[in-house]
Amino acid sequence: MTLYTTMPLELVLKGYEDDVEATQEVWVSGIKMQVVPIAADMGKIVRLLDCSLNDYLNPSFTPGSIVRYQSTPN
Repeated sequence: MTLYTTMPLELVLKGYEDDVEATQEVWVSGIKMQVVPIAADMGKIVRLLDCSLNDYLNPSFTPGSIVRYQSTPN
């Protein structure tokens, strides 16, 4: 991506990394995904990490969807 601007880079990127939400990687239905936890066993999908190409077409796994997962003890 190229950004042409007369503004200083510090102003353009100010706050870019401030809103980072804590994510975790979980397995749901054989798909490894990155989620933002919203409850003890529920999360909002950020992105799919390890899946088949057909899984990207499944509307249940679109980013922003809520999924249930089992927490694994550390």
